[in-house]
Amino acid sequence: MILLNEDTKCLVQGITGKQGSFHTSQMLQYNTNIVAGVTPGRGGEDFEGVPVFNSIEEVKENMEVNSSIIFVPAPFAKDAAHESIKHLDLVVIITEHIPVHDSMEIMAYARKKDVTVIGPNTPGIISPKVGKLGIMPTNVFSEGNVGVISRSGTLTYEVASQLTRANIGQSTCVGIGGDPVIGTNFSSVLQMFEDDNETEQIVMIGEIGGNAEEKAAEFIADNISKPVISYIAGVTAPPGKRMGHAGAIIEGNTGTAKSKMETLKSAGVKVARRPSEIVDLIKTN
Repeated sequence: MILLNEDTKCLVQGITGKQGSFHTSQMLQYNTNIVAGVTPGRGGEDFEGVPVFNSIEEVKENMEVNSSIIFVPAPFAKDAAHESIKHLDLVVIITEHIPVHDSMEIMAYARKKDVTVIGPNTPGIISPKVGKLGIMPTNVFSEGNVGVISRSGTLTYEVASQLTRANIGQSTCVGIGGDPVIGTNFSSVLQMFEDDNETEQIVMIGEIGGNAEEKAAEFIADNISKPVISYIAGVTAPPGKRMGHAGAIIEGNTGTAKSKMETLKSAGVKVARRPSEIVDLIKTN
């Protein structure tokens, strides 16, 4: 497993909000190690046994913590992310609709501090053996040795569900986020899976728009020895129309599903034409 493991001690920023409280409850039920929550002005309270603090600095004065998951509304997400990046090693930003210039500032600060950021606009991370930092439905995941990376939350759930029904478990599933500017990209997660003893095969779920999948294909050709199976959503998407995510838009001749699929195939990746083919391609490796 990667990113989320037995050593993860996480706090929830925005734990007392509607989304934060709902998903914290779900994460706790899945045995995730949530040690604290942060909501300015609500310090001293607790949520389902989790102590709430006014700031991350306050949390660190009282206990050991190394990760955060952010449910703070978009206008305040940049400040929340900066606070996490300043103090922690791993930051998962669930928040949608963060302005692009805010995301650029967040990622620049994360690079400066050498902190791993997942998202924004991500379903998060799940390692079935140890827990989840995210919003994914846990019933579709099962413990195993296939690593999953995706730009799409919904497709992550669909593919995981098909794998689980076929008795193919997952080591870790990572939603990197669907925005144009994100923290950790395909290549970084591919390298983590390559280095992970518990991951034997990798499923990469991409979509139209941008060149992240083409860059990943080059990286796979040069650096990844484990089998990679890919699916690209948006084969029938018309140029110039945004499909779902802010980053899923074709401009010019690049970013089409066809160009991504061809590049991946040339890098030795097995490419599924539909999600239902992924199980068979895994079984043939």
